[in-house]
Amino acid sequence: MICKNVQAQTEETILWKPGVKLTWSNFKEKAPVSNRVAAITASGINYKYTTSFKNNSASFTFEIGAFFYPYKSWYKKDLCTDITLSHEQLHFDIAELFARKMRLKLSTLSPSPNTRKEVKDIYAKINKDLEAYQDLYDKETNYSRDIEKQLFWNKKIAADLIKKK
Repeated sequence: MICKNVQAQTEETILWKPGVKLTWSNFKEKAPVSNRVAAITASGINYKYTTSFKNNSASFTFEIGAFFYPYKSWYKKDLCTDITLSHEQLHFDIAELFARKMRLKLSTLSPSPNTRKEVKDIYAKINKDLEAYQDLYDKETNYSRDIEKQLFWNKKIAADLIKKK
């Protein structure tokens, strides 16, 4: 249940959208035989932005998305249940929560000669916080094995997604 932050978007991806849930068929990488982990979700945040300066006017636009990477994600059928899938879905949902945090941060930026550095710094901080939160989630749920905690996190993240649109 490790969540990787993947930046390159030259491969197949699934953009996070409300109401769209992952299925095991989305996990397309072959599971390693020697690994005792039940599943891996590769997800992360990507962004693009533009700044322009024209006639004493400046503009700054951006797009941010939370993505799932099917060919970097895998599962072991004999070790996985519906609870495991809900655990993996939450890794993806958590990426979306942090994409929203980044959108909020970027919405406060004004274009300047420092915009590139500011965006990179915000992205680095968001990714660091995202990784720490994903680790906390795995630890508290014991990688979905603590079903009571897993159900708690399912409700918590669902509520956060509703609150932080």
